[in-house]
Formats: sequence, C-alpha cells, structure tokens
Amino acid sequence: MSRLNTLLIAILVACALSLVTAQYNERRLFVELERAQADTRKLDIEWNQLQIDQTTYSKHSLIDSIARRDLQMQPVTPARTNYLTLPSAIPSANVTADTAK
Repeated sequence: MSRLNTLLIAILVACALSLVTAQYNERRLFVELERAQADTRKLDIEWNQLQIDQTTYSKHSLIDSIARRDLQMQPVTPARTNYLTLPSAIPSANVTADTAK
C-alpha cells in the first residue's frame, strides 16, 4: 500500500508541476499577444498618419507655395523664356537622325 501511495503522490506532484508550467506559459503567451496587439494599433495609427501626410503634401497649392517660398522659384513667362534655334547650315533631317541614335 505504501508503494502505491508513493506512486500516486509522485504522479500528483508531476501533474501539479505540469499545471503550473502550463499556466505560466499561457500567461506569458497572453502578455506577448497583448504586446503584439498594442504594436499593431500603433502601426495602424502611424500608417493612417502617413496617409494623411501624403494626401496633404501632394496638394498642388502646397507644392507651389513651398517652391515659391523655399526654392524661390518663379512661374515661367514668355519674357523669361529662352528659345534655342538650330543654325540653318544643319538640315533638320540630319539632326533628327542623329538624335534618334
């Protein structure tokens, strides 16, 4: 009877240790899942902010104002346009043939 009791106690202790280990692993995995979900929410918020920024920065009026202010660009006018002409000695057919190569 004593051996049976010892065997049953050993099995009981093994089951208890197994239960504690399983609960510990479950809690660890749950915490990891919560962290992953929090990271997912943060990335979703960042993605939405990036989409809003892309929409904002792609507006023509914003691009135009930045070009005028920061780059000091000015609109093209006929008075400021330079036209290049080819010398009349070179036939236009040769020029197009040379540029096509």
